[in-house]
Amino acid sequence: MKTAITEMFGIEHPIIQGGMHFVGFAEMAAAVSNAGGLGIITALTQRTPADLANEIAKCRDMTDKPFGVNITFLPSLTPPDYPAIVEAVIKGGVKVVETAGRNPAQVLPHLKDAGIKVIHKCTSVRHSLKAQDIGCDAVSVDGFECGGHPGEDDVPNMILLPRAADELDIPFVSSGGQADGRSLVASLAMGAQGMNMGTRFIATKEAPVHQNVKDAIVGASELDTRLVMRSLRNTERVLTNEAVERLIIKEKTLGDKLEFADIAEEVAGVYPRIMMEGDMDAGAWSCGMVAGLINDIPTCKELIDRIMKEADEIINQRLAQFSRGTVPA
Repeated sequence: MKTAITEMFGIEHPIIQGGMHFVGFAEMAAAVSNAGGLGIITALTQRTPADLANEIAKCRDMTDKPFGVNITFLPSLTPPDYPAIVEAVIKGGVKVVETAGRNPAQVLPHLKDAGIKVIHKCTSVRHSLKAQDIGCDAVSVDGFECGGHPGEDDVPNMILLPRAADELDIPFVSSGGQADGRSLVASLAMGAQGMNMGTRFIATKEAPVHQNVKDAIVGASELDTRLVMRSLRNTERVLTNEAVERLIIKEKTLGDKLEFADIAEEVAGVYPRIMMEGDMDAGAWSCGMVAGLINDIPTCKELIDRIMKEADEIINQRLAQFSRGTVPA
């Protein structure tokens, strides 16, 4: 399948593995890229820019296909060394960068001068238009269903994707709620040129996370995520567990008096314990409502091949029946 996204990034299938904290290691990115999608290394999971450079080199040893790096710009009193991160990406020969969080304008000139394509993750049409205006090559449009940070507008993809198609001139992919061939065909129908999957890729054999994490996703339904940190305007969709329910009680009790320090135990520095050690009640971790559509743990190749087969069948068989005037099963 050829789309503007496959052509832009030089990939076989219009499927991107989004950047995920303590998931986006070389093993994950290489497995997705080798399966024909676009794998993504998460820069901020690496402790230093030198570690990131090593991870990029490791990924290059594991695949000869295109892969990218996610750089998330976070508000912080002690921000990461973004110039050194960008330098590691450029020196590593990476040709695609997924940016997220705050406006990436500060690094765009350096990335563009190096011939790197930039896709920025946005949770609204207005932010997507801003990304287009500052020179991003593509946008990942993140609907309310997504795991992680859905923004504060609460607009789901059935509305957000067509709105993006109405307004944007650059190509975009869907993100949030994407899991299978149905997701891909629906995204294409609403104007997207591909899809970005996060939670679905965690539940794969190659994902470098503890088996408990994968089992938790498979065992969850679409009703098992929670929105936390709304009062801090840092809303995050997470999978429920003991720590999350404790966090929610704190939010209800403290109301608008809640400060980050009140919930630091549940959200700060918990990812290594969850993703690496499998302590599923250690704290809050990002997970999308799409968990309700995830029922197995395939390899990345099995997953992507299945998605593309399903998409082909939907487009050329089921939907084609409508135009022929027959009633599909």
